Amino acid sequence: MPVQIIWSAVGATIFPQLGGWVGGLITRNNINPWYESLRKPSWRPPNWAFGPVWTTLYTGMGYASYLVWRDGGGFSGEAGYPLILYGINVGLNWAWTPIFFGAKSLKWSFYEIVMLLGSTAATTVAFYRVNRTAGYLLIPYLLWGSLATALNYVIYRDNPTPAIPDKKI
Repeated sequence: MPVQIIWSAVGATIFPQLGGWVGGLITRNNINPWYESLRKPSWRPPNWAFGPVWTTLYTGMGYASYLVWRDGGGFSGEAGYPLILYGINVGLNWAWTPIFFGAKSLKWSFYEIVMLLGSTAATTVAFYRVNRTAGYLLIPYLLWGSLATALNYVIYRDNPTPAIPDKKI
């Protein structure tokens, strides 16, 4: 296997991890006490599970993007559209953490994650059409994204934003 192919696969696999590392810093800096004070459903995964799960999902996403790029003729071939969808998906994925944990916006993070879930479904189908293995690699991401969307909704629903009192002039 030529070195260029190996580095392409490694680079594609590492790429989605970059936003995950930044998101991890944002999460660690904002998880206490705000996040801990939120009402959360009993079926929420434990905090320690999120890091390993996201690392695994990002690895699968990245390698899937490499397979699509390789088998679909790169950005100028049939892989062009699926890779654009993937880029949008990664951008939406990276944006969620700063909205939820950074801005502490339950409402806007829910709207954002719904768009993320839709783009994940579209990317999964588009990847599958180019390389079946790539499509299958995104199924765990789609399932976890569905769980995350439901979790975000329940947290949003169960933690109404307090009213901002009127300022007296």
